[in-house]
Amino acid sequence: MMAAISAAREGHSVLLIEKNEKLGKKIYITGKGRCNVTNACDFDDFLRAIVTNSRFMFSSLRGFFNRDLMEMIEEAGCPLKTERGERVFPVSDKASDITRALEKILRELNVKIKLNTEVKEITKRNTENIVPEAPKADDASGDSAFKDTDEGDFELRCTDKRGKPEIILSRKVIVCTGGFSYQTTGSTGDGYRFAESFGHELNAPTPALVPLELLENDAKAMQGLSLRNIEIRISPVRNDSKTVYSDFGEMLFTHFGASGPVILSASSYITRALREGERFVLHIDLKPALTKEKLDERILRDFSENINKNFENAISKLFPLKLLPVIIKRSGIDPHKKVNSISKREREKLISVTKDLSFTITGTRDFNEAIITQGGISVKDINPKTMESKKVKGLYFAGEVLDIDAVTGGYNLQLAFSTGFAAGRGC
Repeated sequence: MMAAISAAREGHSVLLIEKNEKLGKKIYITGKGRCNVTNACDFDDFLRAIVTNSRFMFSSLRGFFNRDLMEMIEEAGCPLKTERGERVFPVSDKASDITRALEKILRELNVKIKLNTEVKEITKRNTENIVPEAPKADDASGDSAFKDTDEGDFELRCTDKRGKPEIILSRKVIVCTGGFSYQTTGSTGDGYRFAESFGHELNAPTPALVPLELLENDAKAMQGLSLRNIEIRISPVRNDSKTVYSDFGEMLFTHFGASGPVILSASSYITRALREGERFVLHIDLKPALTKEKLDERILRDFSENINKNFENAISKLFPLKLLPVIIKRSGIDPHKKVNSISKREREKLISVTKDLSFTITGTRDFNEAIITQGGISVKDINPKTMESKKVKGLYFAGEVLDIDAVTGGYNLQLAFSTGFAAGRGC
C-alpha cells in the first residue's frame, strides 16, 4: 500500500495486486489487533533497534521516517497516540483504522486495486523497442497500461480465487510480498521465488521475534506466569560471560518455554545460531532494581516479620505464587525450615537464584508463531535509495521480503513503510 501511494504521488499509473480478499491483512493482527504502527524514537535509537542490515536502511529512513508516517496517517483521518517505549498506536486501538487511512489515500490517488488475485510468476519481456519510462497518470486512459498489450517490460501471470488465469503487463514491478511468518495472511514466500528467478541471492529465512523453547521442566511448570519489570541476559552455553543480548521489561512462561516482549526481541539475536546448533542460557534477574545487598535486607526484613513461619510462607510476598516452588527448589532450602534457622549461606543462595534464574534455550518456535521473518533477499544487490534491483532494471523489492529486521516496538512496520515509500518514489 505504501509503495502504491508513493508511486502514484510520483505521477505513475499504479495497479496494486493483492492475493487476499482485503488489503492490509497482516496489519489487522499487529500489536494484538491495535497496530503498533511505528516507534517515535529519534533516528539514532531507531537504527540501534535494527538487527539486520541497519546501514542499508539509512537512506530510506531518512527519506520517510516515523514523523512522516504519523503525519500521513493522521491527515488521512486516523489520530495516533504514543505509549510507553515510544510505541505509536491509533487512538481508537483498532488496527483497522490504520488500513482504512491508507485505503483512503489510495482512493484519492486513483490507485487501481485487484483483490483475490495471486501472482504466480513474473518474467521480463524483450524490451528493445519499449520506452523505459512508466506512463504518467494523466497519460493513462482507463486500464490500458495493465491490459495485454505490448506496453510492458514485465509479464505477470496471475490467477483469481477461482483459478482463472490472467496476464498483466507492466513497465515496472514492486514486489512487497512479505516473508514466511503468519502464512494465513498470505506471506508464503512468493517474493523469494520471484527474486531467485531473476538471479537474486536469498539468505535463508528463519523465524524471528518468536517465542523460545527452554529445556528445563521448571519453565513449563510456570506456564501462564507473566513477569514484569525483570531484566534478562542471553549468553552462549560455551561462554557464559559473553552477553549476546540484554533487556528490561516483561516476559511470559509457556508450556514450551518463554514468550513476551523481551523474549521476542532476544530471539532475533540468536535464531540463526540456534539453527546452526548453538545453545544459549537465559538469565533472569527477578529484582533488577535491588542490589544483592538491598535484596538481602529485604529478605531479612521479611524473615523478621515471619520469625516463626516456615521458609515457604515467609517469602510469599517476594515472589508470585507460581514462581515460589521453583525458587524454593533452586535455593535448596527446605520449604518447612523455620526462617529463624536459615543460615547466611542459604540466604546467599536464595539471593543468587533471585538475581539469576537461568534456563537453557534449545530452540525457537516455527514460522506459525513468528511475528516476522529474518533473512530474505540479500540487500547487496538492491539499491538502498530506490529499492531497485541491481540485476534487473525496473524490478523493485520492499518490506519484509528483504533481509532486514528489527526488535519489537513498531520498528518492523516502519521498515516496511520506509522501503515501500522509497521503492514507489524510485520508480
